[in-house]
Amino acid sequence: MIISDMTMPEFVAGLQKSRTIFLPFGSTEEHGSHLPLDTDTMQVYAVVKAAAELHPSFVAPPVHYGICRSTSSHPGTVGLAPDTFRALVRDLICGYYEQGLRNFVLISGHAGKTHIGALVEAGEEMLKRFAEIRVAVINEYDFCCRAGRRIIVTEGDSHAGEVETSRIQHLFPALVKGTSGREFPDFPEFILVRNKTAYWPGGVWGDPAPANAEKGRDLCRLSAAALAEFVREFENFEERDS
Repeated sequence: MIISDMTMPEFVAGLQKSRTIFLPFGSTEEHGSHLPLDTDTMQVYAVVKAAAELHPSFVAPPVHYGICRSTSSHPGTVGLAPDTFRALVRDLICGYYEQGLRNFVLISGHAGKTHIGALVEAGEEMLKRFAEIRVAVINEYDFCCRAGRRIIVTEGDSHAGEVETSRIQHLFPALVKGTSGREFPDFPEFILVRNKTAYWPGGVWGDPAPANAEKGRDLCRLSAAALAEFVREFENFEERDS
């Protein structure tokens, strides 16, 4: 049930089928020289829509901005401050709660640790505010890699590499502009740096070379199926009292 496509009566009818909603989060962020800035959002939105077809769930319009720390110096990256992002997440949960939703899957195509941590923090706050809700936070990239681990060949692949290139080749082939070279960042251990591009010039974390559209199709399918199965379990989750 894609909320952006629904009418008011359709939304009301949808509540009779499900009280679960995917809140997909992406980013506007560099993805090497070959993938679009909206890569994270494109992937997660496509996968959650496919998952909702397998198990009835609402899918909220995606948030195209997130917290981007490591890529903040790269051209095209525009992020949100952590306080702004957490406030946005809280407002979305509150808004959909008022509309009758009770099971919230905060799922992010952007895998930055600070970004994911902010989702967790906002989710924890909402658990304290509303006694009858469930909240899950999913890093969809990690979720996809776990579901498709048998077909991924690049060890340590992460950003604009084999997995993401394959999925955009499948989902939006016209937006893939050639390729980028294999690259892994050279950030100093423990030390924060101002000029991120000095340690990560190409903006790739992994290797796009093994990517192909068929692999992208399989990765999207596997992730969607695993998500649908997770939601079935999530909807029946009962938290322990002690």
